[in-house]
Amino acid sequence: MIRLKFFLLFILVFLFNSCSKEKKEISFIKETSQDLEMVEAYREAYKGLEENDPYFAAKKFLEAELLFPQSEWAPRSALMASYSYYLQNYYSEALFNLERYIKTYPNDENLSYAHYLIAMCYYETIEDEKRDSGPLLDAKNKFIFIIEKYPNSDFASDARFKVDLIEDILASKEMYLGRHYIKKGKWIAAINRFKKVLNKYDQTIFVEEAIHRLVEINYKLGLLEESQKYANLLGYNYLSSEWYKKSYKVFNKSYETKKIKKEKKGVINKFKKIFD
Repeated sequence: MIRLKFFLLFILVFLFNSCSKEKKEISFIKETSQDLEMVEAYREAYKGLEENDPYFAAKKFLEAELLFPQSEWAPRSALMASYSYYLQNYYSEALFNLERYIKTYPNDENLSYAHYLIAMCYYETIEDEKRDSGPLLDAKNKFIFIIEKYPNSDFASDARFKVDLIEDILASKEMYLGRHYIKKGKWIAAINRFKKVLNKYDQTIFVEEAIHRLVEINYKLGLLEESQKYANLLGYNYLSSEWYKKSYKVFNKSYETKKIKKEKKGVINKFKKIFD
C-alpha cells in the first residue's frame, strides 16, 4: 500500500510537470510580497511531503492556495493538500477538500486525478464482508464514473481493476448473509441472497458456491425441479468443480466427495497484499 501511495504522488507530480519545473515556473511570477509568501508556503509544503510530514504539508498547501487564489497554483495547491491528507489517512479531510476543489475549480485540467483520489479515499476505508457496504458502493460508483468520464486517462485501467475487486467483496457479503440465513432456517431470505450473487455478480469467485446453495435449499424445501435446474446450470458451467460434486451428492447420497478446503474470506485483505 505504501508503494501505491508513492505511485499516486508520482502521478500527481507528473501531472504538474514535476517539482523542479514548478519551481522554475514559480520564479517567473511577478515578485510582489504576496507572491513571495505564496511561493514560500508552497515550497515549505512540498518540503513537508519530502520529510514525511503530510499534515504540515496539507496546511501549507492550503495556505499557498489562500495567498494566491486567482493563480494557476491555487488549484494545484488545493489538490496537493488533498493528497497530503490522503497520505496521512485523514480520508474525511481529503474528501471534503477534494469536493471543494471540484466545485471551486470545475475547469481545472487535473479533475480526473481529483475524482480518482476521491475513489481511493472510499476504497481505503473498505473492510470485510461483515461491515457496512457504504464505502464499497461509494468507491465502486466513483471508479465507474472515472471509467465512463475519463476512459483514456491514466486512472481508467486501475479503476476497472478495482471495480472487479469491489464486486468480489460485494458478492462475498451476499454469501455471508446467505450462509447466516441458512443457519437461522430462513430459507427464502437465503435464496434471495444467493440469487443476487448469481444475477449481479456472476463473474466473481463466489458464483459456483451460490448455485450449489440454491441446489441444496430448493432440494431441502422439496422443490426438486428447481433444485435440478440449478444443478444442471452448475454442471453445464462448472462440471469439474468441487461445488458441482457436492451438488451431485445432493441427488446421489452414496457419492463420495473430497472435503473442500475453506479459504479465509477476508477478500480485501488478500487483495491489498498486491500493493504492498
